[in-house]
Amino acid sequence: MSVFGKLFGDSNSKDNPTSNIDWNDLTELKQLDEIVSESASVPVVIFKHSTRCGISRMALKNFEGHYSIDAENAKPYFLDLLAHRDISNEVASRFDVVHQSPQLILIKNGKAVYTVSHSDIDAVELKERVTV
Repeated sequence: MSVFGKLFGDSNSKDNPTSNIDWNDLTELKQLDEIVSESASVPVVIFKHSTRCGISRMALKNFEGHYSIDAENAKPYFLDLLAHRDISNEVASRFDVVHQSPQLILIKNGKAVYTVSHSDIDAVELKERVTV
């Protein structure tokens, strides 16, 4: 692994075996309907990640390292926005958020109730908002 790889992690670190998050890949537009439905009973977290961006890799690695929400309390989705730009655009439109990368979005009852990007992505803050 290169020096940058050691610092920033692999470009697709969501497949990192050291991650404590059981990610659900967001790869189809129809999943957004499922997310709206699921969010009525459990908060849904969407992490939008750019696999070619060092800042996004650092944010993801930091987020995964501090994430401690039990699976029954939130359902995490991972969106590779370079591979699925159409889904990223629809997320922005459907949930009325400005597209950013990296970006963390919390969905409750079909609505985005919390969204942050870049260095503001914080797993501890997210946990507090999930339990509210």
